[in-house]
Amino acid sequence: MSISQAIAPHLAYLRRFARALAGTQAAGDAYVAATLEVLIEDPSLFDTKLDPRVALFRTFAGLWNSVGVNLKPDMQTSPATPVDRKLESITPLPRQAFLLSAVEGFSVPDIASILGLDKGGVMELIDQAGREIAAQVATDVLVIEDEPMIAMDLEGIVEGLGHKVMAVARTHAEAVKAIAHGKPGLVLADIQLADGSSGLDAVNEMLGSFQVPVIFITAYPDRLLTGERPEPAFLITKPYQPDTVKAIVSQALFFERRARLRDRPSAA
Repeated sequence: MSISQAIAPHLAYLRRFARALAGTQAAGDAYVAATLEVLIEDPSLFDTKLDPRVALFRTFAGLWNSVGVNLKPDMQTSPATPVDRKLESITPLPRQAFLLSAVEGFSVPDIASILGLDKGGVMELIDQAGREIAAQVATDVLVIEDEPMIAMDLEGIVEGLGHKVMAVARTHAEAVKAIAHGKPGLVLADIQLADGSSGLDAVNEMLGSFQVPVIFITAYPDRLLTGERPEPAFLITKPYQPDTVKAIVSQALFFERRARLRDRPSAA
């Protein structure tokens, strides 16, 4: 089996992971493209003794964590991710380990292989990421979800992190009505809602008037991770684990705060 055949089933999920790390679709996809270029130039970097998924993520992690790597200007598809801000976007190892575990479902030995660490080091990184999440500043969260049990579960997870659920909306109309009473600091949105309306459409309408980090939740991630249209930076697959939600909430707010600090006017 060729390398291209071996990695093809895993590319969509590498894009998901890369976007969660980089904070935007454009930056994450650029790193995935760079990874594929590296493999084309030097196939020996793909360790055929490993599971193909582990080997692919290991190659990506080696590129991501390399201080000397620079993206080519023509790989940048958004002015929000210029080359000279590459290092500013790099996420520390604890978040990488936590996302690999909670979102991508890798085992501790696999994460150790991907990051080039021992198993004890991986567990320490995951624990550190958990402490970072617990220390996050609270924000108001809008949940757009039509299934009552899932909505309650999400509400419990979010509030357990110290955040406040300002409203739970079951339809596009309820979501739009909810923001009339205040703007959320984070949105968790299902794609397909009870009345046939779209959580994606509701979010796009919100983003037309104000900016807010958004996490999409869907039972059909393959329908969104096609690479053929604009795709979300933060995506959770149903059924999910609580740690998955915690990891992605943490990452979305991490980048939102970095953007806010970066855009804050400097003191005169």
